[in-house]
Amino acid sequence: MKCFLLSVSCLLTAAVALAADLRIGIIGADTSHVGAFTKVINDPADPNHVPGGKVTVIYKGGSKDIESSWSLVEGYTKEVQDKYGVKVVDSVEALCREVDAVLLESVDGRPHLEQARPVLKAGKPVFVDKPVAGSLRDAVEIYKLAKANKVPVFSSSSYRYYESMVELQKAKTGKIRGAISYGPCWLEPHHPDFFWYGIHASEALYTIMGTGCQSVVRTATADTDVTTGTWADGRTGVFYGIRGGVLPHKVIVFGMDAVVEQKDSDGNYAPLVREIMKFFQTGIAPVSPEETLEIYAFMEAADESKRLGGVPVKISEVMEKNGGAGMLKGAH
Repeated sequence: MKCFLLSVSCLLTAAVALAADLRIGIIGADTSHVGAFTKVINDPADPNHVPGGKVTVIYKGGSKDIESSWSLVEGYTKEVQDKYGVKVVDSVEALCREVDAVLLESVDGRPHLEQARPVLKAGKPVFVDKPVAGSLRDAVEIYKLAKANKVPVFSSSSYRYYESMVELQKAKTGKIRGAISYGPCWLEPHHPDFFWYGIHASEALYTIMGTGCQSVVRTATADTDVTTGTWADGRTGVFYGIRGGVLPHKVIVFGMDAVVEQKDSDGNYAPLVREIMKFFQTGIAPVSPEETLEIYAFMEAADESKRLGGVPVKISEVMEKNGGAGMLKGAH
């Protein structure tokens, strides 16, 4: 299944989408995504304009212990206020009363669970920007609440929808034996190592490999992380995280017929925003809860492997430890 069954609220949202633009609320004004997403949604003159909705309300949020959060809140709030007339509200609950769908954009993953609770209770479909949460346990809880409330949740890195990634998926490699995904992996002390920026290269790896990773082993140095996952069918996927110096990001696919490297990407957010808008209109998440949770379990297992000195760690054990037993595809 690609997502949870549509709830009555999602069907109503789809009906509204057919009649008029969706009213979209943003939670968290501490990321550049706030201005970038609002521009392509609200500005019909933008060459990448995504029709179907309008950002109308924002709740500032912000985290006092992360400078790259609190230092940006006022600037991004003023940007969407001045350019697009977005209204500021003082609570998530107030925001939910005025919108049909929600973009949870807080750059800090730790408050995501508590910010998502009233959204899910209100029955609003929600896109949760990376990281989906500040821990695997919180990510599991978000998806449990979504299922209990019959509300669809979608989370994804923009890397998944870059034009060069879409082209790579179409490449004639034959049966895929494995892949290497490399990219920036800056660390943030309040988050598991890969949750902060390594999520991008991790998601790119899963875009090619799909679900089914069984175990993970990590080698970590000051400037580099190498994490190898072994899939159930014998394929291997490698995450190669880089800190300092040149910071490219690409995926190399090893197929039976060819080895193909991803072309350069322009970093355009519009393809992701188009997927978000379709999700808001239909209630169908293009990335399943099972895949999203496995990505975060992969990253958490990498942390556990590091803590244990580089030994292999099973994905199933990490999920069970964090309250997610039985939530992955093929789990028993």
